[in-house]
Amino acid sequence: MMDWLERIIPWGKEEPDPASGPEPRAALPEDVLRRIRAIHIRTNYLANEVMAGEYESAFRGRGMEFEEVREYSFGDDVRMIDWNVTARMGHPYVKLYREEREMTMMLLVDLSTSQKFGSGQRLKSELAAELAAVLAYTAIKSNDKVGLIIFTDRVEKFIPPKKGRGHVWRVIREILSFAPVQKDTRIEVALDYLNRVVNKRSIAFLVSDFLTTGFEKSLKIANQKHDLVAIHLSDPREEAIPKIGLVELEDAETGERVVIDTSDFIFERDFETWSRKVEKERTKLFRSLGVDLIRVRTDRSYTETLIRFFRMREKRR
Repeated sequence: MMDWLERIIPWGKEEPDPASGPEPRAALPEDVLRRIRAIHIRTNYLANEVMAGEYESAFRGRGMEFEEVREYSFGDDVRMIDWNVTARMGHPYVKLYREEREMTMMLLVDLSTSQKFGSGQRLKSELAAELAAVLAYTAIKSNDKVGLIIFTDRVEKFIPPKKGRGHVWRVIREILSFAPVQKDTRIEVALDYLNRVVNKRSIAFLVSDFLTTGFEKSLKIANQKHDLVAIHLSDPREEAIPKIGLVELEDAETGERVVIDTSDFIFERDFETWSRKVEKERTKLFRSLGVDLIRVRTDRSYTETLIRFFRMREKRR
């Protein structure tokens, strides 16, 4: 199977990563190749058959380039008034834009150690790979470019935006097989990097479990420059822990360990209260900044969730 897959996947045709320098070609473990192929089949079908047109309807036309200013005419959108020119000329002028024919999708994927958690059949990192693949295929189908930023508490990998199905293969492969150097999470580092390396307005999907703080300012700035969408990954065990007695838990990022009694009513109540509080604060943050938030879980299908999101965006436009 491995030889057959390597003939299909254009590993040898990839361009060197300008952020990391030339990368030697290395054979992947067969289980990783098997997962990549499974994700390819499933997500390619979703992008072409189930979500065909949904992405384009939701996002096409959102990329706009400034063209010129002209005098205000009755019926023009007052939100397009250029107040600087209006003040200089003494009467109202409006900005005119033209639609960009080609757009760029950036995938910012958190691969800190907390993503290697999953209480069911898949880890959060595997869910991230599937979501990235679906989004990438829908963008490629619309003739858009796709780029990838893998991050922990630093940017670990940057793949510049590019077209082509082989490029999507590389995105899937990197997410599933990448071995991060760091363990912790700093979302603001990835957002700041996005603003530095991608000059034109892009559609940016930020994929993370958001088990960190301190990224609010960077989130606001990135959302002003790009069309930013947050995808929150979660697992049911992060919302409620089954009653199985004494359990030793370890923080995946800090290594701190603690023994808890999952059968204790007070612990159960406090844990669920804390979980609801964190979720409420996260929702409030994204809503206050005007950032769309998509919630997906490792134990549920994400297909209907994505379709609802695309249709919501289309209606809002």
